[in-house]
Amino acid sequence: MIIDYRAYTLHSGMVGPFMELFENEGLAPQQRICGNFLGLYRTEVGNINQIIMMFAYEDLNERKRRRDQLYKDPAFAAYLSKVRPMLKDQEVRLLVPSKCNPPVAGLSFAA
Repeated sequence: MIIDYRAYTLHSGMVGPFMELFENEGLAPQQRICGNFLGLYRTEVGNINQIIMMFAYEDLNERKRRRDQLYKDPAFAAYLSKVRPMLKDQEVRLLVPSKCNPPVAGLSFAA
């Protein structure tokens, strides 16, 4: 399994509007297509204009297949057109969890 860690730095004052737009329009297509949504978090200390979201995938092939499908989805495209002006920067990391990590419902940490 891999974790797709996505950090988005937003323009000042955009955390609330971003989270509302994500919850109302961005979450549904991503859950439907990407599955295994692990959460959306806002930064409380440090860069307070940053949010983090994470998804889990069995492997890189599943991630590529699902994300390719996501970018073809009209609902996701409509969401992106609204959210992109809020974004200042984006960082994506692919994390490989340790076998000793606590379980995530429905997912395996097997290498």
